Amino acid sequence: MQVILLERIARLGQIGDEVAVKDGFARNYLLPTGRALRANAANRTRFEAERAQIEARNAERKSAASEIAERLNGKTIVVVRSAGETGQLYGSVSTRDIADILTGEGFDVSRNQVDLKNPIKAIGLHEIEIVLHPEVETKITLNVARSSDEAERQAAGEDLSSAEAIYGVDEDAQLQTYDPEAEEFFEEGASGPEKADDEEAEEQA
Repeated sequence: MQVILLERIARLGQIGDEVAVKDGFARNYLLPTGRALRANAANRTRFEAERAQIEARNAERKSAASEIAERLNGKTIVVVRSAGETGQLYGSVSTRDIADILTGEGFDVSRNQVDLKNPIKAIGLHEIEIVLHPEVETKITLNVARSSDEAERQAAGEDLSSAEAIYGVDEDAQLQTYDPEAEEFFEEGASGPEKADDEEAEEQA
C-alpha cells in the first residue's frame, strides 16, 4: 500500500514522503494512529493544504518529548520484585510495568514508547531505551532487585545474581555429598580411630 507519512518513521521516511508499506502495517498501525494517509489524489491535496499545520504540530510534540527526555536521560528506576536465589524473577517486568512506574513518577510515557525487546526476567541493572518521539530517544536504567538494600548494592557494582554473591554460599560446595563418616565426633580425650589401632597393636606385641 502507498501511504503519505504524517511524521518521521524510522527506516521509512520523513513527513510528506510517499512510501510503499505492507497492507497490514498500514491498516493496523500507520493509518489508525494518524501517522500516515492513504496515498491518493484527495489525500495528497489534503496533505499539501494542511502541511504547515502538520509540521507545526510535529514540532510541538518533538519539543515536549525533548523536555521529558532531558529529565529522564540517565535516570535510574528501582523495581523491587520477588526472585529466586540465582536471580531469576518469579514473573517478569514488562513494558506496561515500566510505563506505569514512569507515569507514577510524573513522566508522560506510554508502554508503546518503551523499547523493550523481551520482558525482563532477572535481577540486575538493565538499560532501557525510551522512544518519546520519532526524533527523540533517551535511555534509563532499571535496577531490578529483591529489596531496596539489594538495589543499593547493585548500584554500587555488586553482582547479586547467585546465592554465593547474596549469602556467601558456595553453591558448588553445597552440591557435594556429605559423608558423616569423614567427620570425627569425639569427646575431648577420647581416642580417634588411628590412636585406637596403635594401642591395639602395642598390646599384641
